[in-house]
Amino acid sequence: MRRGKFGPNDHPAWGHDRTSEWLGVTITEYAPGYAKGHMQVREEMLNGFNIAHGGMVFALADSIFAWTCNNPDGDGSTITVAQGADINFVSSPQIGTILTATGFLRASTGRSGLYDITVVDDQGNLVAEFRGRSRTIPNPSR
Repeated sequence: MRRGKFGPNDHPAWGHDRTSEWLGVTITEYAPGYAKGHMQVREEMLNGFNIAHGGMVFALADSIFAWTCNNPDGDGSTITVAQGADINFVSSPQIGTILTATGFLRASTGRSGLYDITVVDDQGNLVAEFRGRSRTIPNPSR
């Protein structure tokens, strides 16, 4: 397992991940089939009810899904992309909340995979559960 503070542009297979950069996502741990990252809820991430917009929580989980699926220490000949994802929201984070998303590979067969990403707030309360389905394909940039 690698630990540290990795930014969205530290993944050698991705290039420049502008969305995760705008979100302020940082990665603190990763290994094959595992990743943990964080994001602080900012004012421009709030919806009309003054709570975190569900799309922002989904985007954090999706970014961690990508790190969980694509180990930065791999050879880069393939990439793993989302085939689909579902999310269940459990609580509503407020401005300033630091969210932590932790992703795990649940199962893989052939080129398909199933991943779970759990998002919690800075008090350890469950915010959302994300389940992603993946497909591994040849890296189009190679």
